[in-house]
Formats: sequence, structure tokens, C-alpha cells
Amino acid sequence: MKTCLVVDDSKVIRKVARHILETLNFEVREAGDGREALDACLEASPDVVLLDWNMPVMSGMDFLRALKDSGIAEKPKVVFCTTENGMAYIRAAIEAGADEYVMKPFDRETLESKLQIVGVVA
Repeated sequence: MKTCLVVDDSKVIRKVARHILETLNFEVREAGDGREALDACLEASPDVVLLDWNMPVMSGMDFLRALKDSGIAEKPKVVFCTTENGMAYIRAAIEAGADEYVMKPFDRETLESKLQIVGVVA
């Protein structure tokens, strides 16, 4: 079973994402900020991270940079999930190491297509 770490400071977004991901047969873990997410990845790297941009403690961008420098052998795919929709944000996320980008609010179909693009859903 594929694993996904949902990283968002909103409990509601985590719950919605968990529900969608579980219908796609993912085992889901959650983190409320980038620091928790990095610790979770160091403990057991997931197949994919669904990552919020704006969070307390450690932002999504700071998490991406820390993940890149972490030395984790099997780096997870990263799908940024945010309300930030400017091309500059998207470019910055991709340059920092994100594999894909999805806008909030998202639905099952949108998320599934992004997960197919990064290769974690058939």
C-alpha cells in the first residue's frame, strides 16, 4: 500500500485529504507543520507528501529545502497544495523541489490526476 503524509496546519484540510487518499488506497499520516513533517519523513519516508505552503513553525518551502538537505535516500514525491496560485509561487515551488502543484480547494478527481502525474497512482 502506498503511503502519503498530509502536511497542513488546518485539521479540516487534513481530514478531507485523508478521506480522498484513503479512497485511493493510501495509508495516510498527518503533520500540522513542516517540522513535524520532516521528523515523520526521517522516521519513515512516505511515497508522497501533500504539502501546504503557509504553516507555523516551518513553512512548506522551508520543509522542501530541509527535505532536500536531509540525506533521505528514498525522497518522497511532493505535491504542493495551497491557495497561492501565482506563476511565481508555482515556479518557486517547482524550483525548490516540488513535483506537482494543486490548488485549494481540491476534489478527488483533481488530486488523483496530480498523483498520477507524479507516478504514485496508476
